Amino acid sequence: MKHPLALAAIAAVAICASSASATDSAETDLSPVSMWEQDKSLILDARDITLEDFLWIARPIVVFADTPADPAFQRQMELLKDRPIELIDRDVVVITDTDPSAKTDLRRKLRPRGFMLTLIDKDGGIKLRKPFPWDIREISRSIDKMPIRKQELKERREVQ
Repeated sequence: MKHPLALAAIAAVAICASSASATDSAETDLSPVSMWEQDKSLILDARDITLEDFLWIARPIVVFADTPADPAFQRQMELLKDRPIELIDRDVVVITDTDPSAKTDLRRKLRPRGFMLTLIDKDGGIKLRKPFPWDIREISRSIDKMPIRKQELKERREVQ
C-alpha cells in the first residue's frame, strides 16, 4: 500500500506540471496586440488580425502581395526592416498578407490588387495606399503630418 504523503506529493507534481503546460500554451496563444507589445519590431501575419485589433493602439502598415516572391514585396520588407526604430517611435505595427486565397479580414476590407502598401492611423482611417514600395523616410513624413501624431508629439513636449 502506498503512503498517503507519497500520493499527495505525486498529485502535487501532476498539478504543477499541468498548470505549467497551460501557462506555456497561454503564452503561445497571445493576441496580435500582446505579441506586438512584447516586441514592437515583430512583423505580424494578417491571418488572425482585424483592423479593430490595433484601434487607438498602433498604426498598422499592411503590406499585401500575391506571393512572398513578389519583388515589390521583398523590396518593401527590406525597406521596413532597414530602420525599425523610426517605426517603433511612431507606434507602427507591420502586418503582411501574401496569400490571396486566405481571404483575411484585412484583404476583404482593403481589397488589394497585387502589391499594395496601406498605412492606417490609430483611429482606423486609411491614410495611404501605394502600389509600389515606400521607404521609411517617406512613411515617417506621412505619419508625422497626421493630426493624431501631431497631438502625440505635442503631449510629449508638454510632459518633458
